[in-house]
Amino acid sequence: MSKIFVKPENIHEAHIDIDNQEDINHIIKVLRLCENDIIIVCDGNGQDYKASVEKIGKKVITAKKLEKKVSLAEPSIDVTLYQGIPKSSKMEYIIQKTTELGIRRIVPVMTKRTIVQLDTKSTKNKLQRWQRIAYEAAKQSNRGRIPVVYAPVDFKQALQQMKDLDLSIVPYEKEQKGKLKHILCNPAITKRTIGIFIGPEGGFEQEEIESAIQEGIYPVTLGPRILRTETAGMATLAVIMYEIGG
Repeated sequence: MSKIFVKPENIHEAHIDIDNQEDINHIIKVLRLCENDIIIVCDGNGQDYKASVEKIGKKVITAKKLEKKVSLAEPSIDVTLYQGIPKSSKMEYIIQKTTELGIRRIVPVMTKRTIVQLDTKSTKNKLQRWQRIAYEAAKQSNRGRIPVVYAPVDFKQALQQMKDLDLSIVPYEKEQKGKLKHILCNPAITKRTIGIFIGPEGGFEQEEIESAIQEGIYPVTLGPRILRTETAGMATLAVIMYEIGG
């Protein structure tokens, strides 16, 4: 059954208004829905609504609310990806796949080895495209939330944000002792909110890793093989979701 995302303010006491033109066209021309057909509408904040189509207009489709429930597709933990900005379209791939895996938010990070340089205009354009990719991936994977893609921050800002999380980890190719599973299975560590810090193509500088450790971020190994920046975040997130995410 198709899921449609709407703004929370479009959900009223007894009915829901669908006013996104792309969704309207999809409902009419692709799904070919008629009055009384059943759809699932999501507010993007974890609530799903079963509804029946009442009125189909060119600018607004009205649906009657039948049932409200918490989206079963959302994980029980809140995970943020801090991603060193990679070259080319790799960031788009990272956003798409981590959205499918259950990420809550994505924060692009400028590190010492980041090659990509963004000005104000290019940042705005990229953010719009990145958020669109998160939106489409959330629809495709039946998510109950649309992950937020934030404006890029620098390395120090990322560390400051990660201090507020229950657990923060940084996969590092030179780390040998820190095992991700051991940390995730440690009952002494609270794990409601988790941060994953991934470096760009060239990885982190040694002093960046040392700074992260000083701020309480755990360095972990992902095994003897060195993963690409577009693979490392997904692999880490998949393990976290398997172990504790639900």
